[in-house]
Amino acid sequence: MRWLAALAVGLRITAQVTPEPSPPTRLVNTGEPLRIASPCTEEDIHALALTCPPEHPCPVYLELSEFARLGQKIFLTGNLHTETTTLMSILLASDDEGKTWYEPHERIRSAGLDQIRFVDFEVGWVAGYIVHALPRDPFLLITNDGGRSWRRRPIWSESRIGLIEHFYFEDRNHGWLWIDRFSEGEAGRYEFYESKTGGESWMLRQISRQPVPRKGVQEPNPDWRLRADAQSKSYRLERRQGAWQTVASFLIHAGECREAEAPPAAPPEPDVPELPPVPSEPKKPPAPRKPPSLKPRPR
Repeated sequence: MRWLAALAVGLRITAQVTPEPSPPTRLVNTGEPLRIASPCTEEDIHALALTCPPEHPCPVYLELSEFARLGQKIFLTGNLHTETTTLMSILLASDDEGKTWYEPHERIRSAGLDQIRFVDFEVGWVAGYIVHALPRDPFLLITNDGGRSWRRRPIWSESRIGLIEHFYFEDRNHGWLWIDRFSEGEAGRYEFYESKTGGESWMLRQISRQPVPRKGVQEPNPDWRLRADAQSKSYRLERRQGAWQTVASFLIHAGECREAEAPPAAPPEPDVPELPPVPSEPKKPPAPRKPPSLKPRPR
């Protein structure tokens, strides 16, 4: 039984020294437009087949799609992109009415996020998709703790073209989802799904050549809005308090992608003048051979 005691002690020690995850980096809202960090690595550049030489880097732009409020919490969805390529998704959150902002979910390469819905103060969903020539591989980000953490759940088990046009949950478990596949299949272009597991899994209910009627379409809040402001070159989240007041703003130009500079070429080796060949010593003529003796050999 000693090994059980030793194992228990080891487990306690491990539990004591396991570091807690570091809190997410927060951006402090000072009233000026916030700049979202847009690190663009060499791996990103190669994976997305970007051409961004050091002398002509690719500008990176922030695009915000939708927002949601949950008490004092605010969430913003969108993506970071160049002029030609979607780089990665972005989900921004504030739990103090816009005073500070952080990212509660890691960015997803080549993805965008748009619609966001909460059914109560704990459970919510964000619609996403992967961007290639056409949107494909739609998925949901799901939270059960009020947006502190999110997990990704695909709609399909295989890779296919399609985009979530709309989704709606009447409670934590029961919801519907409408998808546009952008092409006429054998049965039709539009698909209608139902979930009874809170979006963890989906059941196909209908395929149609015409859009399937939707339910649960939300009306915009007349006292809140998200808009692009040309003067400040930023997205502004605003609240109406008599006049429109800025809650937070984010610069559209977020950074740039730039390939690493090639290492300097090694200096050419100096030309060494060729030396004249060293004359070789003349070979000595071979010693003359003695003529054979004509004396008879003794027997």
